[in-house]
Parts: sequence; C-alpha cells; structure tokens
Amino acid sequence: MTDAAELRRRTQELLAAQPPATTGRLDFLRARFDAGLAWVHYPEGLGGLGAPRSLQAVVDAELEAAGAPDNDPRRIGIGLGMAAPTILQYGTEEQRRRFLRPLWTGEEVWCQLFSEPGAGSDLAALGTRAVRADGDGDGWVVDGQKVWTSSAHAARWAILIARTDPDVPKHRGITYFVCDMTDPGVEVRPLRQITGEAEFNEVFLTGVRIPDSHRLGETGDGWRVAQTTLNNERVAIGGMRLPREGGMIGPVARTWRERPELRTHDLHQRLLGLWVEAEVARLAGERLRQQLVAGQPGPEGAGMKLGFARLNQQISGLEVELLGAEGLLYDDWTMRRPELVDFTGREAGYRYLRSKGNSIEGGTSEVLLNIVAERVLGLPAEPRTDKDVAWKDLAR
Repeated sequence: MTDAAELRRRTQELLAAQPPATTGRLDFLRARFDAGLAWVHYPEGLGGLGAPRSLQAVVDAELEAAGAPDNDPRRIGIGLGMAAPTILQYGTEEQRRRFLRPLWTGEEVWCQLFSEPGAGSDLAALGTRAVRADGDGDGWVVDGQKVWTSSAHAARWAILIARTDPDVPKHRGITYFVCDMTDPGVEVRPLRQITGEAEFNEVFLTGVRIPDSHRLGETGDGWRVAQTTLNNERVAIGGMRLPREGGMIGPVARTWRERPELRTHDLHQRLLGLWVEAEVARLAGERLRQQLVAGQPGPEGAGMKLGFARLNQQISGLEVELLGAEGLLYDDWTMRRPELVDFTGREAGYRYLRSKGNSIEGGTSEVLLNIVAERVLGLPAEPRTDKDVAWKDLAR
C-alpha cells in the first residue's frame, strides 16, 4: 500500500526528472498525471496510485514547496469536480483513458448540460431528446435547449443528460452522454447577468450526433449516473477547502480591521456571528472531505451547499452596509465573458450581486432543503403524484 513516505519519494523523483524551473507548464502537468500524482486515490494509469485520498495533501505540499505549477483548478472546476468522478465511476476503460488526462491538465475544459428552461428545479422533467440515428445503430441525434451553462463558451466537452424514452416515468427515461461542444449543431449564446458579465450561457442543440461510445452508463439509467455528478457538484461548490477567513468572510473582515471609522456596534455583532458561522462551515467542509476518503459523496453535500449560499449572501450584504455608499460602487459593467468567477478579487458591489446566484446554481436552495429533509434527516417525503406517470403524459 502506498504511504506518505512513498508518495514523497515519487514526488521528488518527478521533480528531479521534470524540474519546474526548466520544464514547460503543460509538460510538467502531463508528467505529474502519468506519475500517478494528479489525484492519488484514482487507479494507476488514470492519474493515481490507488492510495488513500487523504494523502493527496502530501503530494501537493511537496510540489508547492518546489514551486511546481498547478492545473488552475478554479478554471477547470466543472471537469475536476463533476465530470471526472462520473467518468471514473461509470465510464468504460476507453472513456477514462481518453478524457481524464486532458481534463486534469486543463487542456480540455468541460461544462454541464443539465438544466433547461422548463426543467431546472425539477430536473428529471427535462425535454431534450436523444433518438437513435436512422441507419446508424451506434449513434444518437440530440435536439433541445439547455440553460445556465457555466463556461460553455470555453468548453471542449460537456456532460449531458437527455430523454431517450418518453413512455416511462420521468426519472427512468434519461440517458447520460458526453457531448462534443465543437459539433456544428451546438450553438452557445451568452446570458447577461445582473453583474453585467456573461459567465452563464444558453445552449441550443440541433441535430447533434453523439456516438454511442460517448454514452456513460446504461441507456435509460442516466438519472442514477447524474446523481453522482450532482452530489460531487454540491461538495465542489459548498465544501471547497479554505483557510481561516477564506472565501467571502475574508474581505469584510479585512475591511473591518483596516477601516475603524466604518464600525458600529450593530455591525460588529453581526460580523462576529457570521465569522463564527463561516468558521463552522469551513470545519464542516473539512469533515465532509474526510468522509469522502471512505467513499463517494452523499446527500450531506446538499447541506454544505445550502450553508454556502446563505452565508455568502448574508456576508456580502453586511459588507455593502459596512461600506455605505462606497459599497454600491462597481467599476466594470461591461459585457465580459469570464471563464470563472472571481469573488474575492472584485468590489463589494460585485460580490453582493453575484452571490444572489449562489442559491440557484448547483441546485436551488428549495430543492436542497428537500434533499436534506428526506435523505439526511429521514423526514417524510413530499407527495409526488407524477412519479409513476409517463413523461409524455405530464402536464407542461
């Protein structure tokens, strides 16, 4: 079994063979993946060594100390946090070897084609159709529309769920695919947000041909496959590793210390309360990641994501109040197409506006409350009169 000492030895061998000072960034990342030091808990040959997940920190610390480049995880978060674990669990060996390496190195960016205009909170009601291609028993043709797709304008690949059988209840007739975003039938349109930028998109799929070799899991079993993606997504959003005063609480705490003229007793009490809640959430996230060492994420990630959204909105609101009129200033309303969101490097006004989306993306807070109630607390489920009704017979 690979232990910490063995990982340090392997890491030093990598650094000796590929000195960061003289090795190109992409060459180093490829070599790191091939050495099994990308994500050590993955299988050998797929960026890992089958080691305990907790030992990744050993490798990361050695590489950081040596000044080695990382793979810019925020830029490729959808690939790392959502696509990769799903491909690992449900992909064929060929799919794993084709997609995981360029995904981890950042050579290929991923996006997520799940939500639709008529199927957001009720994702299982999605209407994008995938039908067998005429005269081609090995392919599918996809038509439909997806929405709220982060980074679609920068993505090479997408994880996609589509309806392949309208004659069964909505959760059972869905299949999971990998979609080529360079296909001529894929059209990406920007969605301008309240911040002025367009990091989200709507995606139109018209006659998009997907080979059956790009299907993940069995036909009709896409909802079960999607649960792996969604559970990992909520952990990725709400359970990210942060230092003390990391995330949204950091800027407002710094402002409080550096601008004593802004302080009031009421704001002080509220800041103290939010600081404690942010620290509790950070430590709970650490605990959740420890649980991941033993297996796949479960519904507990929904609770982390719920807390993340609520805290971000309350903290950013407090920051705007603390700064007064200055907190409303926002120096860039131009239409931009960022690949990732920068919360801490922007103004308080930006943080306040952008955090409003936190209670929608990655599952609305209302849906996540149901998940926590039913799957974590064991409370009675809400009545669902449509669970045995064929999708084609549902009212829309």
